[in-house]
Amino acid sequence: MITLQKIQAKLSDAIKNSGYTQVELSKRIGVKHPQISCYIHGKKMPALDTFARLIAVLDVDPADILCLDEY
Repeated sequence: MITLQKIQAKLSDAIKNSGYTQVELSKRIGVKHPQISCYIHGKKMPALDTFARLIAVLDVDPADILCLDEY
C-alpha cells in the first residue's frame, strides 16, 4: 500500500543523498531553505510544481519516489 509516509521517506532519502545542502537545493527549486528541512523531516509535502522541480534537480525517478513499483 502506498502511503504518504512512504513517499515522504523516499523524498527525504533522495534529498539527503543528493549532495546538495539545504540552501543550495532551496535556491535551485525556488523555495526558502526551511522548506527543505520540512520535506526532509516529513512535516510537509511540496506542492506539485515544487515536487516536479525537486525531481528534476535531484535527477530521480518520480515513479520511485511515488512508490509506484508497488503496483
